[in-house]
Amino acid sequence: MTDSQPTSAGDESATEAATGAAEPEVVHGCPVSWSRGQQVVHVTKDGYRELVAALHADGFTFCADITAVDYLAHPDRAVPGSVRAERFEIVVNLLSLEQRRRIRVRAQVPEGDPAVPSLFDLYPGTEAMEREVFDLMGIVFEDHPDLTRILMPEDWEGHPLRKDYATGRVPVQFKEAPAQR
Repeated sequence: MTDSQPTSAGDESATEAATGAAEPEVVHGCPVSWSRGQQVVHVTKDGYRELVAALHADGFTFCADITAVDYLAHPDRAVPGSVRAERFEIVVNLLSLEQRRRIRVRAQVPEGDPAVPSLFDLYPGTEAMEREVFDLMGIVFEDHPDLTRILMPEDWEGHPLRKDYATGRVPVQFKEAPAQR
């Protein structure tokens, strides 16, 4: 096998085979990486809503999950392309049932302004998922129809899944040792 031949179908682009350097892959202008065979599109907070709307128009009509990650302990993690790593990240898993494809969107959300547009009008099933992210991580979904707590009591202070959330202690109560037999 020569250096210009791909090792398997789809491993290298024609440009990469000819020059030895891969052109960065993009989806709707956003950089792409791959994780365990799944395409991952990285986007800034400002391009989040537009990217997801474009993917919806491309046939990704099912939103399987929305969650968030707090990278407080990993501020210098690698993020491809021109996207700047932020403390929080919204992760959206979309499916195209017709194309039998899955795509993951990772949107960077800054600590100073933890808010992104709601996807409720595109995917009505995201209503509870966005409420859960709001409740546990404190990320606000703008234009959400009912952004209230869903798991924690309404009067709960803070967001328990944030890495800087103070964990409370419940005192352990031991029973007296049983009598000697």
